[in-house]
Amino acid sequence: MRRKQKRLLQFVGLALVALLFLPNIGLWSLYRDRMFDNSPDALEGPGGISLLQYLHWRRKKTTLKVGHDGVRRKDWHDYEAISRDLSRSGNGEQGKPFPMTDADRVDQAYRENGFNIYVSDRISLNRSIPDIRHPNCKQKLYAEKLPNTSVIIPFHNEGWSSLLRTVHSVLNRSPPQLIAEIILVDDFSDREHLKQPLEEYMVRLPKVRILRTKKREGLIRTRLLGATAAKGEVITFLDSHCEANVNWLPPLLDRIAQNRKTIVCPMIDVIDHDNFGYETQAGDAMRGAFDWEMYYKRIPIPPELQKEDPSEPFESPVMAGGLFAVDRKWFWELGGYDTGLEIWGGEQYEISFKVWMCGGCMEDIPCSRVGHIYRKYVPYKVPGGVSLARNLKRVAEVWMDEYAEYIYQRRPEYRHLSAGDTAAQKDLRSQLNCKSFKWFMTKVAWDLSKHYPPVEPPAAAWGEIRNVGSSMCLETKHFVSGSPVWMESCLKGRGEVGWNHGQVFTFGWREDIRVGDPMHTKKVCFDAVSNNSPVTLYDCHGMKGNQLWRYRKDKSLYHPVSNSCVDSSPKEGRVFMNTCDPSSPNQQWVFERTNATVLERFNRG
Repeated sequence: MRRKQKRLLQFVGLALVALLFLPNIGLWSLYRDRMFDNSPDALEGPGGISLLQYLHWRRKKTTLKVGHDGVRRKDWHDYEAISRDLSRSGNGEQGKPFPMTDADRVDQAYRENGFNIYVSDRISLNRSIPDIRHPNCKQKLYAEKLPNTSVIIPFHNEGWSSLLRTVHSVLNRSPPQLIAEIILVDDFSDREHLKQPLEEYMVRLPKVRILRTKKREGLIRTRLLGATAAKGEVITFLDSHCEANVNWLPPLLDRIAQNRKTIVCPMIDVIDHDNFGYETQAGDAMRGAFDWEMYYKRIPIPPELQKEDPSEPFESPVMAGGLFAVDRKWFWELGGYDTGLEIWGGEQYEISFKVWMCGGCMEDIPCSRVGHIYRKYVPYKVPGGVSLARNLKRVAEVWMDEYAEYIYQRRPEYRHLSAGDTAAQKDLRSQLNCKSFKWFMTKVAWDLSKHYPPVEPPAAAWGEIRNVGSSMCLETKHFVSGSPVWMESCLKGRGEVGWNHGQVFTFGWREDIRVGDPMHTKKVCFDAVSNNSPVTLYDCHGMKGNQLWRYRKDKSLYHPVSNSCVDSSPKEGRVFMNTCDPSSPNQQWVFERTNATVLERFNRG
């Protein structure tokens, strides 16, 4: 009897020990792995974990659902990496602007890269950036089995820290099993830091290899070299001065896993070229488009395409160009990039038109975000020059059918430009049974004409804008955002004034005032903030607001938002907003040409 009682007590004791011990096996295992994992691939050095990290780890292990389609989906977030980033502090961390001094703004800082390399060099290669995704993105699950990808990063004379930060961000914020390789493709750089020092640095990082061209090839052929060498199931192209954001990769690969003929683009955030602050683009989620001079544009998502969940993917007619992912086999079925395109320019239109017209589709993915430095200027020259005009004509001739005429009307110099031999590309289009460009404009980019009509509606007024009081004209010498508008002696009568001259303006159908004549406007508009503010050029947005104007019968240029009129100080040459005074000749302006019918309609509206 005593023996049975003893055995019973032993059993109860073992059961109690098991109840106390077993729930902590997972915690001990994770602690042990992190404590003793000194491999190069370990996320951190030796050390314990917090309870919060453990809970995230447990959630990651248990969050798995099977959808109606039978696909197992899971949470791909790396909560340890997220927690580690949130704890970082220092210059540029959390994507905050670097605190610059006058010494940081010298021209030399920008000369080699087109952005401030002094600032870049003083920010960590592993810096943290803000998770600015829509909150719904944090709850999304993606397929448990996703294709892997080759990340291709072409570069030419890139800054050391900006290139390395790009690579580190991809490694730090991508599930390692989804990265087949990172291919850096050097387009014949001649800077010493991109030779042996780069080789020695990259050999320490997992899955990174470097390819080098034997002569200057340009962006298009450099990308093709990387794509040819790629082994991953998906090809992901990035620029050499980017920063991948939280969980950026699974949302891209998930859409391709659902439909391999889908090209997907991340949302592109802005890394300031001065202080490296990280923020969204103006307007954030918008569709890619173009005007009929073939400038890339962004247009609002029309109500018909807006979804209840704004974090869901949406169709986009045209990609921005440098950042996208595509199934590798599908990319080559489409013929890759047209090898007849030279250096850079036009390739984003070629691949966009081709995928849509030849049986695929293209989407922007709001839950995938990548920051990109938009250079202050291009810091290098390409031997033989840039072939943008030739490339655009080549794309128009192969893909745009009768719509190419609208480009030639605005750019008559393109009409007789050689596009090279396009026979092979036209044969490819025929072999792929691609649809017409009219189909593209009707079914895919059906909202583009509302913002950029092929046939430009008549302008209300255009030509020089002469002041009644001083007989001086409005002028701007620099056609870039932020440039002032001021007064100068009128040039009319001194010879023919070309369309690109700084004294030619158009008050067009969008009710904004642009530089250039009606068929050749620049992409900058008159902008004003308030009474007493200067009149300045800013990027045209087509959304009225600060760029909405009225040309009234008393010859005043009225600004409804500020309830003020354009005034001038002839002695100083200043142009500014002021309280409207119909009797002041300094507030009276005469356009060289006007359309009374359109003006009347504007003023009624």
